[in-house]
Amino acid sequence: MEFIVHELRAALAFIERNFNLIKRYWKWEIVFFAYTIANTVTMGFIGKGAVSFGATVDVNYLIMYMLIGSILWGYLSVLFEIVAETVAWERWEDTIEYTFMAPVKRITHLLSVCFFSVMYGVLRSGLILVFVSLLFKLNLSEANFASAGLVLATASISFIGLGVAGAVLPLISPEKGVQVVHIFQALLLMFSGVYYEIDVLPEWMQKVAALSPATYALRGMRAAILNGANSNQLFQEIKPLLFLGVILLPAGIVVFNYVEKYAKKKGLLKRSG
Repeated sequence: MEFIVHELRAALAFIERNFNLIKRYWKWEIVFFAYTIANTVTMGFIGKGAVSFGATVDVNYLIMYMLIGSILWGYLSVLFEIVAETVAWERWEDTIEYTFMAPVKRITHLLSVCFFSVMYGVLRSGLILVFVSLLFKLNLSEANFASAGLVLATASISFIGLGVAGAVLPLISPEKGVQVVHIFQALLLMFSGVYYEIDVLPEWMQKVAALSPATYALRGMRAAILNGANSNQLFQEIKPLLFLGVILLPAGIVVFNYVEKYAKKKGLLKRSG
């Protein structure tokens, strides 16, 4: 019991520290938030512009299709980046040795960062959704937000696993590790059909897309918000998300633990370049 209390206190401390970092760098948070809104609004206007060029699709449907892709990708990107850049933040704050030598289970450290990233991502995406809904006067009367939330929660598990695995890159390579994480993120964007159906991709790319949790998350979210699909109707999207989550999250933690031991052995923790 004492062990559990100790780990819970440590988890709360990590969550609180991440919120304090957001407060410390609040000006940069506003800058990145404004960038995300600008990118999302741009996607909405692309959808609106396609209709003006003669596309025979309901304008509200097309705008929402583009916006859902942009907002969901923004949420998953925040999850992925916060978790994957855990090591980079520790180096920037010069606390990496204290954190990695602390008497706290690494799984407690990682999962608390993951929990913070989910809370932050949901808050951020919710604000963006409200803003673009007012700007484009979207009709959300048919949206099933409960089903959309279920898809979002299920997809988060897989992306957290990918983020934890991606966090090893800044651990072993402080020079280029974070950049490689962003490259991997861009590849997921390309394969997962954020702004288009994966049916337009070459066949080999469609096979790769079937391995990406973002593919199923996007399908599920669009079905829930655009068509009002319920949880039973979304089972074909939720099932692979659960399967990928069960594999990716434990695998990410195992990979991180292995690389952490390697980094400590080689003296890479404190290295800054």
